[in-house]
Amino acid sequence: MGPWARGTILALTLACASACSAANERGIGSESGGAAGAAGTGAGAGGSGGGVNITGGAGGSGGAAGAPEECRNVDILFVIDRSGSMADNQISLINSFPGFISAIQQKLQFADSYHVGVVSSDDNYQNAPGCQKIGDLVTQTGGPLSSQANCGPFASGTRYLDEKEPNIAGKFACIAQLGSGGNDDERVMRAALNAVKTENNAPGACNAGFSRLDSLLIVVLITDEDDAPDQCGEPDPYTPCGCKTCGSGGNSDAWYQELLSYKGGIKENIVVLSLIGLTGTNACGAVPASKLIGFTNKFGDNAYKGDVCSATYDGFFAETLPVIDKACEKYVPPTVK
Repeated sequence: MGPWARGTILALTLACASACSAANERGIGSESGGAAGAAGTGAGAGGSGGGVNITGGAGGSGGAAGAPEECRNVDILFVIDRSGSMADNQISLINSFPGFISAIQQKLQFADSYHVGVVSSDDNYQNAPGCQKIGDLVTQTGGPLSSQANCGPFASGTRYLDEKEPNIAGKFACIAQLGSGGNDDERVMRAALNAVKTENNAPGACNAGFSRLDSLLIVVLITDEDDAPDQCGEPDPYTPCGCKTCGSGGNSDAWYQELLSYKGGIKENIVVLSLIGLTGTNACGAVPASKLIGFTNKFGDNAYKGDVCSATYDGFFAETLPVIDKACEKYVPPTVK
């Protein structure tokens, strides 16, 4: 069976799982499937699900009569490490994306609007001019093992993908293949926080309109390093932390509080999914990410951790679906001032 067929089966399997009874919902995690196809190198390239299309949920913006009170808007932010060891992990992510986004559409059936954006773990000078600071949404890539493409324009007319995108898997493949030319000082949390910072989402800013106060925010972290300074065998006097790499600074508590401040202080409206190093012995040499694990754990039932060294991320994304579904059900509308 070829990769295209396996990816299609995965998407159909996940969609079927969403229609099963609540008693069987946890069974979704056992569906592993195969990769959805190798990533391409251009704007229209990418996984086998290149024709996957996100459509609005049932019932329009007000929901169907009698529909449960669930999230209506969903913002999905992928924070991707693009340092020298991450090219293979990016391909695994791209291959698993079509099945994941198709299943999200099925699970969150009352949602009307989806935003999907990608940021890199550092200042990204291969991104579009004017939007090259850490946390700016990616629309253009460059450097070794990247898609080396201007991935736009997007159907949204913005710097992120939305439910109107006719080839969301292909566009995602382009922006997510960031390559291996990034800085070894991975600042994953600073990238995530800057991406949803209020002023960076204001009209005229690089991320204008991406992160909405009235949405369920899903943050997906993908890195094989912890967000922390190196152990300083040879101190570096030219960096603010004295080490070769500094990380984002701060700690899991500070990161948690800052992210909450951008979402009206409502913990229930944030989901954190982390593909990171979990143990000291693993297949790809990933560093155990103790600080990122601590941050992820702060979101309790709205969080899930997976092994970044996994050969495929199909299983990880399948297992996150019940987490996302329940978070959408528990969504708390923010107070309008």
